[in-house]
Amino acid sequence: MKKKIFYWSPCLDRVGTVISTINSAISLSKYNKNNDVRIINACGEWDQYKELLNKNSICLIDLNFKYFKVLPKRGFISSRFSYIIIYLLSFFPLYFLLKKEQPKKIVLHLITSLPLTLLYLFKFKSDFILRISGYPKLNIIRKFFWNSVSKKLKFVTCPTLDLKKDLENLNLFDSSNLHYLPDAIIEIKNLKKKPKLPIDFNLSKNKKVVLSVGRLTKQKNFSYLIEEFSDFLKVNNDYVMFILGEGEDKAKLNRLINDKGLEEKIFLLGFKKDVYSFMRNSEIFILSSLWEEVGFVMIEAAICNSYIISSDCPNGPKEFLNNGKNGILFKNNSKKALLKGLINYSRLDKEKIFADKVILKKKTSKHTMFKHFLVFDKLLNL
Repeated sequence: MKKKIFYWSPCLDRVGTVISTINSAISLSKYNKNNDVRIINACGEWDQYKELLNKNSICLIDLNFKYFKVLPKRGFISSRFSYIIIYLLSFFPLYFLLKKEQPKKIVLHLITSLPLTLLYLFKFKSDFILRISGYPKLNIIRKFFWNSVSKKLKFVTCPTLDLKKDLENLNLFDSSNLHYLPDAIIEIKNLKKKPKLPIDFNLSKNKKVVLSVGRLTKQKNFSYLIEEFSDFLKVNNDYVMFILGEGEDKAKLNRLINDKGLEEKIFLLGFKKDVYSFMRNSEIFILSSLWEEVGFVMIEAAICNSYIISSDCPNGPKEFLNNGKNGILFKNNSKKALLKGLINYSRLDKEKIFADKVILKKKTSKHTMFKHFLVFDKLLNL
């Protein structure tokens, strides 16, 4: 009999956790045919990925009626309202699903408060696995809640060693139950199929390209990036910058670019399905986030041979860049810190740049789907 493994990850938008959930589920299904992997579709949020999931033998379990399209998704208050709606409307359907299906494992990615509440209140035959990503805001309520359910959890996984150490120091979970599990970001076979394409319009002619990718939100700190790059152009005019992504800050960022007269230097290109063609044509990749896990785009940029410049935000970039030994780290959100980093990069010799790229490219092997499967499958069989 196949082993049922469920994923609970209600998502409002295409954030990194969505890709993390999909790739993790695919890896368990692809590399172990004895796994019956399913994703719980709380309100229709996973419908747009149904074809991809079916192709990889992953079933969706519809939990409720499809109200995802009417949920507000942009902005802190609106998204929190939607999370509350999902919590309330999914409470009993999720309880009855777990009692009926009795999956061997259930992996919790997003809106984990609901399944953890159920775990606290009731007994289940399933093993609950908590995935903590990014940099969680550890308020008093969350600390109390995690501590209360910690002994009922099978184990907890973290995408970075730094986050694992932070949680160990907080004593919220038994340290033996905390495990390092890098995200499944890269599928090597698929990567090899992607040709090196030219950027789809000729803005970069005779210019070096700086690239940044992410949702246009406060977390990604693109306003700071634009300000710092604007100052860099005053001392080095050889570059243009492309920013890929959509989000609620788009109008504000466009105004900032226009106010500085940088319409021919900084381009908001919107969401791009295939970022690899941009990464392969970019000399530098910049991550300006206020907080981040390792960051999918940073791993993808490294494997595409872009040089990495990143803020020293919690929790993953510093770890990936070996504390700045193999890339440039700048002080998070500090005026002129990124400017200094860009100037320092322009002064590096080619041998140092090449050596850093090679080291980081090797480190991306931790983030392949197969390596994720090997680590996760071993944990699942403990």
